[in-house]
Amino acid sequence: MTELLDPRPDAPAPASASSSNPPAQGRARLGRFLRRRPGLVVAVLVIVFVLVSALFPSLFAPGDPNLAVPRQRSLPPGPGHWFGTDYLGRDMWSRVVHGTSLSLQATVTAVAVALVVGGLIGLLAGFVGGWVDEVLMRVVDVLMAIPPILLALALIAALGFGTTNVAIAVGVASVAQFARVMRAETLRVRGTVYVEAARAVGTRWWVSLGRHVLPNAAGPVLVLAVLEFGLAILAVSSLSFLGYGAPPPAPEWGSLVSEGRNYLATSWWMCAMPGLTIAATVLSVNRVSKALDGEWGRDR
Repeated sequence: MTELLDPRPDAPAPASASSSNPPAQGRARLGRFLRRRPGLVVAVLVIVFVLVSALFPSLFAPGDPNLAVPRQRSLPPGPGHWFGTDYLGRDMWSRVVHGTSLSLQATVTAVAVALVVGGLIGLLAGFVGGWVDEVLMRVVDVLMAIPPILLALALIAALGFGTTNVAIAVGVASVAQFARVMRAETLRVRGTVYVEAARAVGTRWWVSLGRHVLPNAAGPVLVLAVLEFGLAILAVSSLSFLGYGAPPPAPEWGSLVSEGRNYLATSWWMCAMPGLTIAATVLSVNRVSKALDGEWGRDR
């Protein structure tokens, strides 16, 4: 009777609550993952700041970005003006923050166009196959043979200037990459056992496409969309720099760099601050896309 009441000295200790709690394990793993990657934490903070600035620019820059104060022309960065002022006395910090909305709006539109159009082309080519695959892939090969910036410039010449047209042009120029990745993933998923089993039991093709093929093929394409987001920021800013974006005084990032290039000798911050903002955003997006592209799965 005493043997039943008293535990044995060599009896295994009961499992702790944390070891049997998957959410706690997930939080602990996430904490270790982020502690080992301080650059990733900084990148996430930069992206969060950029997104909040795009949605609520007045939260960080309540002033009017187009308000000119002639007596404050070409002031260097300081406590009153974090990014300095331009040649008209406008606060560069306010212009950069308020320009985030315009730049990200064009970037999101470009990535959405590339993701939807390229994804549909790749999905159709990989799932149907045959002559449909041949025709669509030859079109994709033609698009890939043209440098993206030249293709975007040609489309802008046909569509006209403006932020929306720039976004569409950049998105169409990136369609080929999404189509090829989606086609490769569709071909891989189409040959799996569960898709063949669904086809053998008489599942309709659209049900198999929507329930099995598309969800399992979309992962790498979404990672590509995150990576393409940084490249789209560069493309949109480059076209705005050339004067194809929103007309002045709209404070797009590319147009701000273009305005400041004429004052590099006397007011370097007019060009450097918007350029550093573009660089920080692109590097942060690329760092996050690297973390999404298998880095989390390899960290065990």
